[in-house]
Amino acid sequence: MTKSSEVAVVGGGIIGSAIAFYLAKAGHQVELLEAGKVGSGSTQAAAGMLGAHSEFKEFGASLYSFARTSQEMYEEAETDIRSLTGIDIERRTGGLMQLVFNEEEKEMLLSQFSSLKGVTWLDCPTVTKKMPGLSKSVLGAFHMAEDVHVTPEIACRGFHTAASMLGARINAYTSVDEIVKESDHYRLRTSKGEWQAERVVIASGVWSNALLQRSGLGTPIFPVKGECIAVTNTQTPLTCSLFHDQHYIVPRNNNELIIGATKVKNDWSTEPTLGGLQTIVEKARKMLPEVDKMPFLRSWAGLRPQTSDGKPLIGEHPKMKGLFIAAGHQRNGILLAPATGKMICDLISSNVVPEEWKEAFRVDRLNTGEEVLM
Repeated sequence: MTKSSEVAVVGGGIIGSAIAFYLAKAGHQVELLEAGKVGSGSTQAAAGMLGAHSEFKEFGASLYSFARTSQEMYEEAETDIRSLTGIDIERRTGGLMQLVFNEEEKEMLLSQFSSLKGVTWLDCPTVTKKMPGLSKSVLGAFHMAEDVHVTPEIACRGFHTAASMLGARINAYTSVDEIVKESDHYRLRTSKGEWQAERVVIASGVWSNALLQRSGLGTPIFPVKGECIAVTNTQTPLTCSLFHDQHYIVPRNNNELIIGATKVKNDWSTEPTLGGLQTIVEKARKMLPEVDKMPFLRSWAGLRPQTSDGKPLIGEHPKMKGLFIAAGHQRNGILLAPATGKMICDLISSNVVPEEWKEAFRVDRLNTGEEVLM
């Protein structure tokens, strides 16, 4: 028997879970379909930094405004999730220290951050007093008080559990193999039978390509493998995340430090390599030498979904009304989840969305293939 809903969200990572939450909060009937365990893909491999400021250089104007909006939305989302579910998403304050090791780095970053509020330069004596275990080679650091972090797997669970409390139905271990456009709805062929939905949102990260290709958008997303390790912090309290040269050390509430991450393009394997782990240990040691003395816990790798221009695809298919895409968030999926969820909800609800966002994230801007009817 065919099941039906108003909106089917394909993908149960933090992007899909946030979309389901905001749709359910707005009163839409939602089915979330996830091929595996909800939140078990790239989401659980992430560090969880909400780095709107630290990623400013990579973002550009339109994506930065979107990122800042999303960063600010986490405060309300945290309250809603706790109220509905009792789940603490572990939004840890303290911010982020972007470390600087020479004058050239300092001048470059001063120029980069000059227009941003909430970014403070700390000289060497000040920063080492705040964190005594830092490398003696540190010249100083830019402190970004609002670049806090969450625990990704818990945040994802918070979003989809809250969505469920609001009426959404969460379907784990339900892979979507085909989406077919019919007269006034879509038919989804899944591993657990057929679904029918008025609207469909493809939010499967790097695994979205198969469905995007069938819709005529080609394969605009490629994987960027990121390798990480976790250690137990037995040495020195760390009150904020450390960041340098795209590598980070993130403290968790359970006294773990998450250390990462490599960036290996077009590598589909999810096993870390010895060379990759060696790289991130060397980067971590440069920031916090005491990591050498900390007990090793585990290592892992995740596949970040990236587009060729570095911006996600968020919007409605130009030729298939009712088909929406939200994928390609690269290493900022955790940060951008609330704004993505709300933007998709607003598009489906016919609410106003900033034109610069609609244009920047237009889903056909990277079209790489001929149309294939779904």
